[in-house]
Amino acid sequence: MKHVSILIPNGHYSLVNVEGTYQIFSWVNDYLIQTNQEPLFELHLVGQSQKVTQTNGLFTITPDVLLDDVSATDLIVVPAIHGDLDENLKNNSDLVPWVLKHHEGGAEVVGLCIGAFFLAAIGLLDGKPCSTHWQFANKFRELFPKVHLMDHKIMTESDGIYTSGGAYSFTNLLIYLVEKYGGRDLAVLASKAFMIDIDRSSQSPFIIFSGQKAHQDQLVLDVQEFIEQHFETKISIDELAREFNIGRRTLERRFKRATSNTIVEYAQRVKIEAAKKELELGTTTVSETMYHVGYADTKAFRDVFRRFAGMSPVDYRNKYVRELSSYSE
Repeated sequence: MKHVSILIPNGHYSLVNVEGTYQIFSWVNDYLIQTNQEPLFELHLVGQSQKVTQTNGLFTITPDVLLDDVSATDLIVVPAIHGDLDENLKNNSDLVPWVLKHHEGGAEVVGLCIGAFFLAAIGLLDGKPCSTHWQFANKFRELFPKVHLMDHKIMTESDGIYTSGGAYSFTNLLIYLVEKYGGRDLAVLASKAFMIDIDRSSQSPFIIFSGQKAHQDQLVLDVQEFIEQHFETKISIDELAREFNIGRRTLERRFKRATSNTIVEYAQRVKIEAAKKELELGTTTVSETMYHVGYADTKAFRDVFRRFAGMSPVDYRNKYVRELSSYSE
């Protein structure tokens, strides 16, 4: 049996992460017991005090064990902790050495959603791949440049460290762990019981690109605004350099440093985001949308769209456009 420590942090943590992990792993145990098999997980809610109330005051959890009660564990689950990172680290200072000690002792560690910020802050993600909620990707890159953020991924795994993408994508990581520890058949059963799309690997279809603008370079902000206002036309980097009276190499270097994207990548993402919004309306064909956002080459549009949206333009349109009657048949 895997000893699982689901941490109950101080502050405003994700109750869904905590309860969802406990529920899915408990279902796995119940199924195994009902089929005359040994349970897979020994589950514990681990806290720093006997009662933990969220800062919003709505929910209180009573951990069944405290940190000092756990002599050894196999899997540590860190839920999303909302709010200021420094304040969260201060309020959960006892968790930091505890997690590091058990990881050094062989425990694997899971960071759910923005729980990745906590893992990165205590040094567990340096040099490793990582996912987190796409809304906070820019902030994550700014704070933790040593971490290889893969914000399009539903989950990552490296050297016993796991992270998940945004919000309810943590359930995909839990199913992955069920498969790793209990086998494919058990994972398929669990995915069916909870209606989780097994093997989904990308959160790209859910990403809303709003531009990386959490920086102080006004010239780059002006260039970003210009690109967003003229996305229907093809603008070369040389034209942008002339428009803003700056050398091409200097512009490219400053743009990349400020946004983590090249100018070409940024322009592509702006075009694809506009295409996604138009396709979601269902009032135009894929070809019409392609021309509206400034593409003339069908293959180029399809390839760039798939890279940033994780699926073809046709599949994206079909995913988000549904007749109301389909829900009442």
